[in-house]
Amino acid sequence: MKPVIESSLNVVLYEPEIPANTGNIGRLCLGCGARLHLIRPLRFLLDDKSLKRAGLDYWHKLDYRVWDSLPEALENVDPARVFYATTKSTRSYTETAFQAGDWLVFGPESRGLPEGLLETHPENCITIPMSMEIRSLNLANSVAIILYEAIRQLAVRS
Repeated sequence: MKPVIESSLNVVLYEPEIPANTGNIGRLCLGCGARLHLIRPLRFLLDDKSLKRAGLDYWHKLDYRVWDSLPEALENVDPARVFYATTKSTRSYTETAFQAGDWLVFGPESRGLPEGLLETHPENCITIPMSMEIRSLNLANSVAIILYEAIRQLAVRS
């Protein structure tokens, strides 16, 4: 029997641009028991064929919300439990003690999260260490890396 995961984590895609990435991330969230939050504007329609193809036949089962703004999505969330993934931080995601209910925020593929947002929350910015040969990793891969580290930590503590 394969292990079952129910993470109660929240994955936030701020202004996502590539439907296939969002479809893959939706499938990942469903598989991990995480809720997906999409922050407008979305650069695609939620019935986009490539989003559906990447999400396979799971998209209708996904627990997701669409918000008009990041402040609206985070209105009732403890700011200390919101983590911003960025290449502009020196704090590795592995240095973070994740908790159930945490919010993991990722920026759009072409530009990442806004500088002002990162400057407002420097203590909550995390990064994935990588070679200097590339600017960033694929968004879906980045979400998977950080989400599964959070899940690993939650499993160790339970």
